[in-house]
Amino acid sequence: MEKRKLGRSELEVSPVCFGGNVFGWTIDEATSFEILDAFVAAGGNFIDTE
Repeated sequence: MEKRKLGRSELEVSPVCFGGNVFGWTIDEATSFEILDAFVAAGGNFIDTE
């Protein structure tokens, strides 16, 4: 997956940000890890945890 610079920083992130607000609320731990592992395997590295 192509990465983009985040603002003026040196950080490079995937163009898609994964929203993780359902983890621990509507999906269980095992499913959460499966989804996160798939996102990272596809090249994602930008996760919203708020």
